[in-house]
Amino acid sequence: MSASIDLPSRAAIVATARESIARGSKSFAAASLLFDHKTREHAWLLYAWCRRCDDLADGQEFGHDLSAVPDPAARLALIRRLTDAALAGETVGDPAFDALRIVAAETRLPHRFAHDLIEGFRLDLEEWGPRSENDLYRYCYHVAGAVGCMMAIAMGVSPDDEDTLDRACDLGMAFQLANIARDVEEDDRGGRCYLPEEWLVEMDMPPGQHMKPPFRPRLTVLARRLVDRAAAFEASARVGTRRLGLRSAWAVLAAAGIYGAIGREVVARGDHAWDHRAGTSAAAKIGWIARARGQAVQRNRLYPAAPRDPDLWTRPRG
Repeated sequence: MSASIDLPSRAAIVATARESIARGSKSFAAASLLFDHKTREHAWLLYAWCRRCDDLADGQEFGHDLSAVPDPAARLALIRRLTDAALAGETVGDPAFDALRIVAAETRLPHRFAHDLIEGFRLDLEEWGPRSENDLYRYCYHVAGAVGCMMAIAMGVSPDDEDTLDRACDLGMAFQLANIARDVEEDDRGGRCYLPEEWLVEMDMPPGQHMKPPFRPRLTVLARRLVDRAAAFEASARVGTRRLGLRSAWAVLAAAGIYGAIGREVVARGDHAWDHRAGTSAAAKIGWIARARGQAVQRNRLYPAAPRDPDLWTRPRG
C-alpha cells in the first residue's frame, strides 16, 4: 500500500504566492494590498504563475539577473505543459502553476490569455527583436497586455466585456513600455533589445551599439518616445477604472501612478537614465497610493467616459 502524499492546501499556495509578489515586485505588492480580500488573493496567485514562467524563460530568480538558458525549447515546452495541466484543473505540484489552477477555476479566466503570455516567452527565448513600432506593441501585448486582461478577470470583469478588457490591456502596455525604457541597459547585457530596428535606423544607431557612449543622447530621445507612448496607454487605462469597484480602481490607479513615475524618472535623468536602475522609493509609493485613493473616489469626474482612442494599438481578439 503506497503512502498518501499531502498536497499543499489552498492557503499554503496563496501564502507562497504572496511571498512571490513581495520578492518580485514591491510596486505590485503594494498596490495589491488595496484590493478586497478575494481579489487580492487572485492577484497574488496570478502574479506567482506569471513570475515563475518569466523566471523559467529568462533564467532569473524573482525577475533579477537575466541570463541565457541552456535549452530554450525545453524551457518553453515545460512552461506550456505545466500551464496546460493547470488550466485543465490538474494538480501540478509546483506552487506557481497550482496557483494558476486555483485562479482559473475560481474565475472565468479565458485560457487564450495564458497562451498569449506564453507566446511572449517564446519570442524572448528565440531572441526575437522588433523591427517596427507595431512589432513592439505586439510584443508588449504578449508579455504584459495579456496579463492586464487576466488581472481584469481576477477583479471580476466579465470575459465578454471586450471594451473593459481593452482598457486593462492598455495598462499592461503602459507598464511594459516603461519597463523597456528603464531596462535598456540591463536588456543589452542580456543580449536583448526591444527598441524597434526602424527607430534605431531613424536615429542612425547601428543595431547592438545603442548603449555605446556616443549614442547616449539619441538613446535618450527614444526612451522619451517610449515613455510618451506609455503615457497614452495609461491615460486610456484610467478611463477603464470607471467600470471597476472602488477598491479595484484604487489599486489600478496606484499601480498606474507608481509605474508612470518610473517612466518619468527615466526621462528626467536624461543621458544618465541607465547609470543605475530607476525606481520609486517607499515614501513615493505611499504618496501615489494616497493620491490614487482620491482619484478612485472621483474617477467618474476625472476620467469622463469616452470612446477609446482609435489611434492606439489594439490587442488581437478571440
